[in-house]
Amino acid sequence: MSIVSLIIKREFIAKVRNKSFIVMTFLSPLLFVAIASFVAYLSSMKAETKRIAIHDESGMFVKEFTSQNNKNDEYKYLDLSLIDLKFLRDSITNESYEGLLYIPKASNTKEFESKIQFISNSSPSISFIENVQDIIASKLTKNNLEKAHLDTLAIKNAQSKVNISLTKASGEESVKGLNEIKIGIGGAFGYLIMMFIIIYGNMVMRSVIEEKTSRIVEIIISSVKPFQLMMGKIIGTSLAGLLQFFIWAIIGLSLMFAASVFFGVNVGPTARISPEMIQTAQQEMTGTAQMYIKELWNLPIASILIGFVIYFIGGYFLYSSFYAAIGAAVDNQTDSQQFLLPIIMPLMLSVYVGFFTVINDPHGTVAVVFSMIPLTSPIVMLMRIPFGVPLWQIAISVTLLFGSFFCVVWFAAKVYRIGILMYGKKPTWSEMYRWLKY
Repeated sequence: MSIVSLIIKREFIAKVRNKSFIVMTFLSPLLFVAIASFVAYLSSMKAETKRIAIHDESGMFVKEFTSQNNKNDEYKYLDLSLIDLKFLRDSITNESYEGLLYIPKASNTKEFESKIQFISNSSPSISFIENVQDIIASKLTKNNLEKAHLDTLAIKNAQSKVNISLTKASGEESVKGLNEIKIGIGGAFGYLIMMFIIIYGNMVMRSVIEEKTSRIVEIIISSVKPFQLMMGKIIGTSLAGLLQFFIWAIIGLSLMFAASVFFGVNVGPTARISPEMIQTAQQEMTGTAQMYIKELWNLPIASILIGFVIYFIGGYFLYSSFYAAIGAAVDNQTDSQQFLLPIIMPLMLSVYVGFFTVINDPHGTVAVVFSMIPLTSPIVMLMRIPFGVPLWQIAISVTLLFGSFFCVVWFAAKVYRIGILMYGKKPTWSEMYRWLKY
């Protein structure tokens, strides 16, 4: 057995036998399912109805609001136009009502547009204010049309709603929102890679720091080369992380299934929707659902899965080399913070580029460039693959990623070789650069 294999085995066994690793492996899925079930339970609870007082001196709008009581359970509008305005203001102060909508008398429409007030102790939501404005504006518009002797019913009937159907050049029907589904699939895989890099990259760094501070590394490097030790740590930790993720997936899915079957807890996005509404929606959208399923099956599933594995390995090894070099350069985790920001920033940048650029223009210049840059390609390229990426672009991206990995490993090994035996001094960027010349 080679020296690197022995180091991998040692790192793997040391990680999986660690008490905190064992506890979190089995406790994390329980916490996740418990939190998901708790959130589903809270979302199923009926929110408290907020009472809105209306003081309408004009008498034009109060019925427009009270008619909304049968349509919305979140707000209940109360006609309190006969009660003194000062008393109502005091009631708002005492929190008897969520807010007071004050509509004064006005001689023309222009005065209504600027004199209406909403009085409350706390700032209302934007959606609520926009809804109130829409109700008032609709009523005023209707009155203006009537004053102009225009037939409001004829105008309403003259308004058109356009529903554009999507069709491919081959003649097949397509569905709306497919781009959002594609970016969601790619984003989920990309986000998984990012979380794995951050969690287990830090684990590699902590492992190096622990051995360095305990002086065990001085004995280890008397028998192995620093490069072999670094690669063994990276691979051994990644195997332990993959095992933990695999166990999390099995336990989490099993617990979700058990919670759904035995306790009737719906932890999915339809937790707040009644079974009757779900059945009705299913009957109405059977054809649309079949089209969505067909479109999903037409996605490059094999390319997505293969790409995930390749970019997962390349991205993790690339960033873990940085983490190992940082761990060798510092004496404790506090000193490592100044070096971690430049590593985390490309990961965060790739997420923002993916969600704000790829979804709108997956084959644009920005998306293509960032899918080629090794520090961002593991996430950005995975978000592009569901949209269909030419094979030559994937080949270039993968070549640059693994080529950069070998270059970074070479540089990181130089930092690792010097820094692993450095104690009691906080390194600087310029000093680490000098280590590369040794």
